[in-house]
Amino acid sequence: MSTPSSPAPVRPDLLARLPKTDLHFHLAGTLRPATLVALARQYELPLPRPVDTLYSYRDFYDFIDVLRIAAQAVRSSADFERVAYEAVEDAARSSNARHVELSFNPQYFMPTGVPYRVQVEGLVAGLRAARRDFGCSGLLIASFDRGLPLDSAERAMDDILGLRSDLVVGVGLDGPERAGPPASFAALFERAGRAGLQRTAHVCEDNQTLEEAPPSNVDDCIHLLGCDRLDHGYNLLASDDGLRRARDRGVHFCVCGITSVVRNQRRRLDSVKRMVDAGLPVSLNTDDPAMFHTDLSHTYATVLEGGGWGWEQARAFSLAGVDACWLDDDAKRSLRTDFEREIAALEREQAAPLETNRD
Repeated sequence: MSTPSSPAPVRPDLLARLPKTDLHFHLAGTLRPATLVALARQYELPLPRPVDTLYSYRDFYDFIDVLRIAAQAVRSSADFERVAYEAVEDAARSSNARHVELSFNPQYFMPTGVPYRVQVEGLVAGLRAARRDFGCSGLLIASFDRGLPLDSAERAMDDILGLRSDLVVGVGLDGPERAGPPASFAALFERAGRAGLQRTAHVCEDNQTLEEAPPSNVDDCIHLLGCDRLDHGYNLLASDDGLRRARDRGVHFCVCGITSVVRNQRRRLDSVKRMVDAGLPVSLNTDDPAMFHTDLSHTYATVLEGGGWGWEQARAFSLAGVDACWLDDDAKRSLRTDFEREIAALEREQAAPLETNRD
């Protein structure tokens, strides 16, 4: 009995030109090494190891430490503008990113005394300049770190609600899950919901054990935090009932194909495939592209190869990112129209050699 053939690999040039979104990547994780070194030198901030090994990690918690240190090197409005601009530039130039939603942690900048106003003014300026130069729209997600004191998250929320920006459209929750279960942040997220902010949270990361990041956290993020979009979600696969509930509610998962812990890479790819096969709405994102030595095109190529997928799944990931983004309805419809038109053109180009061969 014959077995179905695997899809043909996607041409790298077409994959690079496929329009994409990145809904799950972090400001601190986008810092180019040269930018981080320059800013650290400017502020006399010691780095824990040489720059050529700085973005190599012993484990997940070492990565978190480096991420927080990197954030301390961003202090002025000009710094925030530079980092946001470079993040979008890298995504647009390398991978044809057309819309991004950049997470930043206001708490990270409290120790260096950077006011929230300075953070937002710089980030907004960077995103607007990048949209002008690269045609890539951008929104901001103010995220809270579970590993930091809850009262600092409350102070950050006071700032978020006291200085509303049309580009800060939602809040998130990140950091090690063992440090703060979703229930701890229910009141905080209720405040965000009352103010009309979208809500997401990191949950069930596979760099943490089932005890540290259990499947039940997904239910809590949905019911206690009011999230209809979640980041990661891999440990949910350990619960058939939890998986079914998330699928039935249509919860979207912003997964990331590259992980900070290299030994977990194969498991990550297997988990993404299983989530797609289970019928969960899934988009591909970079998480911390500079710190993970990746970009959207590399992430797509890695996940497609790992899942044994071809162009159809690449197309599905691309459009899923549009469907899950937090643009307003008119902007989302316009973006989807643009994506569909560009994808159709790429598909005609992909088919052209076959038609030529028949003549």
